[in-house]
Amino acid sequence: MSEHAQNPLPEVDLSKPPAENLVRVTFQPENKTVEFPFGSLPYDGHGQPMSFLDVAENYGIFLDHACGGVSACTTCHIFLKEGEKGVSEAEDLELDRLDLAPGLQLNSRLGCQCVIEKPGAYVAEIPAWNKNYVQEGKPAAVVKS
Repeated sequence: MSEHAQNPLPEVDLSKPPAENLVRVTFQPENKTVEFPFGSLPYDGHGQPMSFLDVAENYGIFLDHACGGVSACTTCHIFLKEGEKGVSEAEDLELDRLDLAPGLQLNSRLGCQCVIEKPGAYVAEIPAWNKNYVQEGKPAAVVKS
């Protein structure tokens, strides 16, 4: 886990768009937002470099990934709510895996495979449900009925 994950998340002024060359990612429903210069994020070994899983791990934001981020499960399933033009296209391996994901939507992506390719603002919604509710060393997901 990177140095960012051990510190509280810095305040981000959401009333303004991110400055040039900055990446801003908001994880919903927790509304946790991080901002960093594009290309500066150290690779934390989870998912593809600069993937939503990599960002989450770098900043201590919980995004389950039972397979370790190698596109072998669907526990890092996210809904990309904003920023779709700035991310990698889904490849066949990801699309095949997403076919098995519960709650599939047009904006569904795997957090480990969806790579941020340019500066800008991104919003990723982590579904309230999760197939892997408890993972060793990670908090249990809260599911509201």
